[in-house]
Amino acid sequence: MKIGLFSTFMSPIADRGMIKDFAQRCEEMGIESLWMGEHVVLFDETEHPYPGAADGKIPVPVGGGMLDTVATFGFLAGLTEKMRFGTGISLISQRNPLYTAKEFATLDWLTAGRMDFGVGVGWCKEEVLASGYSWPDRGARSNEFLELITALWTQETVSYSGRHFQLAACHMDPKPLQRPHIPIIVGGHSNAALRRAAKYGNGWYGFQLTPSTAAPVLDNLREALVAEGRVDDPFEIIITPEYADQEVINTFTDLGVNRLVLHLGSQKPRAIESRLAEVAQLIP
Repeated sequence: MKIGLFSTFMSPIADRGMIKDFAQRCEEMGIESLWMGEHVVLFDETEHPYPGAADGKIPVPVGGGMLDTVATFGFLAGLTEKMRFGTGISLISQRNPLYTAKEFATLDWLTAGRMDFGVGVGWCKEEVLASGYSWPDRGARSNEFLELITALWTQETVSYSGRHFQLAACHMDPKPLQRPHIPIIVGGHSNAALRRAAKYGNGWYGFQLTPSTAAPVLDNLREALVAEGRVDDPFEIIITPEYADQEVINTFTDLGVNRLVLHLGSQKPRAIESRLAEVAQLIP
């Protein structure tokens, strides 16, 4: 079982020195990967609750906010040599596919092929609208996004004609170092998300799950892979669990999970020290 950490860095706690020290320590410990979530702007009131917290609110320090994933991974690229980096998740329903393709291909280039591109349609209607996109068709737009970005990463000359995106014949370089492209890890627990993972993904990412809540979702995922004729294709299953000890890790292993991305929790120095000591006991 590969063990990673999920840490959406938050200002003002996560400054340059904190991130540098944390990343280098994680690599020395043998933590396999570091994952970050994404939100561009936050709202005091939202139509839909945040699914990652019991109170439906993103836990952000007063006066602080999430650091940008692309810029932060670029900073981390120069500080580490082995640890992988993943987005958990990139909100592709509100992103420009050309800029995203360029940004992550560049990150893969600068990290020597250490990127995983975790994606999802997102839950925050207000943020999608603020980014200039519509809400009801976000799923269909995300599907086109994945088709287009895959083409940009793998084809010398790319043109695209869809309902949501159109692109005249052009070139995008550099390509990602990973072949055929950066792994696309599709997040989400809905049937639509599982179908998207089976059709477009190299893996699936589940969040805040226990073995008992993950099991039926994984059954549905495998049905979706069968429907796409992909039962024998390499496909990685990644989960951020609600809680993990060695027994939980063993149970997830039996379920066919390949990687657990554990919550870091608080980014205050004393809390980090305590949490990393716990995680160290779980690294194989």
